[in-house]
Amino acid sequence: MKFEKWQALGNDYLIVERDELPFELTPARVRRLCVGHFGVFADGVLLLSPPADPAHVADLRIFNPDGSEAELSGNGAREAILYLRRRGWTDADTFTIHTLAGDVHPTITGADTCTVDLGNASLTSRDFPGGPEDGLGAVSTPGRTWQFRHVSIGNPQCAIHVASLTELEALDLATIGPYIEGDPQFPNRTNVSWYTELDAGDDSPPAHIRARIFERGVGETLSSGTGATGAAVAHVLAQRTAGVEAPAERDPAGARVTVLLDGGELEVRVGEDLRVNLTGWARPVFAGRLSEDFEKELHETE
Repeated sequence: MKFEKWQALGNDYLIVERDELPFELTPARVRRLCVGHFGVFADGVLLLSPPADPAHVADLRIFNPDGSEAELSGNGAREAILYLRRRGWTDADTFTIHTLAGDVHPTITGADTCTVDLGNASLTSRDFPGGPEDGLGAVSTPGRTWQFRHVSIGNPQCAIHVASLTELEALDLATIGPYIEGDPQFPNRTNVSWYTELDAGDDSPPAHIRARIFERGVGETLSSGTGATGAAVAHVLAQRTAGVEAPAERDPAGARVTVLLDGGELEVRVGEDLRVNLTGWARPVFAGRLSEDFEKELHETE
């Protein structure tokens, strides 16, 4: 079994082509592959298959390290997109891949960069079935109640604003994250992002925010593309509600938000209709082949 390991802002995935797989990717096998020390060690597995629809370059499935399947990953999608280009699945700069969240439309912008049109974000979804049209709600952890905005970007995001960078950096995500991820308001669990504004040094766009991410099925991560997007959408909507002139009113491409994560920066464009475009880099780390012994262990793992 051949694979490549890629990373985007420290968010690392194993990329596997379906035709290289000698077995089905069950949750238990995904966990064995991703675990540290005993496996390859990764934040998840990206499975690429020839497309069911010839209008697509590939079909992409995304697995979390706990074995669950994710609808979408912004970082994982960029890794898969740039892998497809490097491995000759397409020579086009703009194309389409299919995910559980629907079609994703990337544009290659450099050797290791691309912009991904993720479609329109929504403030309502089946992942927050009791939520109002504006996506606003409250969720509790021991000792505190958090105000949040639900943002669906093919997967559920719970974006929470905090007052300062000092408060953001002091949060113990490992303790509070699981309470919010598994809150009954979110029947399919949720990803969670805490964010605060940064001083960009001038009065012009783009907006700068700092975010920390607790990812469903993963825990705290160095970065998350969809988590950054959820925080950016929540920030732009809060600015509009507060009567602050939105950058989208000055830039037809939409409000531009630079999101600083532990692993680096991503750029998110948020249109007036909440259409979102995510720009960032992704790079290969190494290519490998599983040993016969480990492959045999995986065969024996149901």
